[in-house]
Amino acid sequence: MSVTTELAVDLIGRPSVTPRDEGCQEYIAERLAEVGFIIEPLHYGEVDNLWAWHGDGKPLFVFAGHTDVVPPGPLDAWHSDPFVPEIRDGYLYGRGAADMKGSVAAMVSAGARYVLRYPEHRGTIAFLITSDEEGSAVDGTARVIRHLHDRGVTIDWCLVGEPSCHKELGDVIKYGRRGSLNGKLTIKGVQGHAAYPDRVINPVHRFAPVMAALCSTTWDQGNLSFPPTTFQISNINAGTGADNVTPANLEVKFNFRYSSEVTHKELTDRVEALLDQFETNYELDWRLSGEPFLTTPGPLIEATQSSIRELTGIEAKLNTSGGTSDGRFIAPTGAEVVELGPVNDTIHKVNECVRLKDLDTLSTIYERILARLLA
Repeated sequence: MSVTTELAVDLIGRPSVTPRDEGCQEYIAERLAEVGFIIEPLHYGEVDNLWAWHGDGKPLFVFAGHTDVVPPGPLDAWHSDPFVPEIRDGYLYGRGAADMKGSVAAMVSAGARYVLRYPEHRGTIAFLITSDEEGSAVDGTARVIRHLHDRGVTIDWCLVGEPSCHKELGDVIKYGRRGSLNGKLTIKGVQGHAAYPDRVINPVHRFAPVMAALCSTTWDQGNLSFPPTTFQISNINAGTGADNVTPANLEVKFNFRYSSEVTHKELTDRVEALLDQFETNYELDWRLSGEPFLTTPGPLIEATQSSIRELTGIEAKLNTSGGTSDGRFIAPTGAEVVELGPVNDTIHKVNECVRLKDLDTLSTIYERILARLLA
């Protein structure tokens, strides 16, 4: 069993459902301290964070990742216990194998090998690990970035280990992400007997044309770096459970994944104008998860693409699709940010897995990136 696989197996075996860490970061810290990293645990509320570094001065290269995982879902749908890692047919199974304990293991092994080979390397290598990526993301990376800012620490290059690849390791590098804007809409009505529609105001009926308009609106056309902005309803809730009672209120949760062609303020204004057009009685609360960000091609992207090409022969494509990542908290500091991790086809699913061969290759790619940037 390789060092990377050993690390991944140990991490997957810890049921660190967000925001719990279950000792993952303590284990990582021990492995990094063995090769000379300075360890700084940062605890905020229920969240564990780890800031560890080796070397001194600029440039500062950061590996960023998370130890928390999403809940495993129905246990009877798994072929093996999600928190008892199992190797079958060349794959490592368990919750977090791909998202993203496998990447964290590859980062740690790569960083350890590099500093052992080059203890006097140029600049600083650091790890920013959190247990608050899959949850509210309030006391995790965002909080650590503020802490670093207060200390005058600025990141030059950051590699986030999110599972970026689509079909094979190295085929996709994420060099930006769309913004994420969440809305909670309450349509207010008057509850009553379904047999007397003249005496009620049914919020479901009031919302129906609004929903049709929201779902059919073209918010923008996107651009060369970002696909068009999308709108998705994630939850609708109304009613008492009785067949003959109309609801008093309807609650709707929705999400925008938006391109750089539109601002979150423009989206909120357009939605509110549409609601006013239909003369609905409503309350609307907004929560911005993150602005869109994009890394201009430079040393980090070049080092990442070159390392992938050298080890796999694949020409990695730059992409901004998918959800958000903690890169949204790091990019605004001025850092170049890319995301590179394993194939993402099983993330958040039952029987999540990662190819063992890919973990070792990924670790080597990470090490080559360090060599290209800090030699």
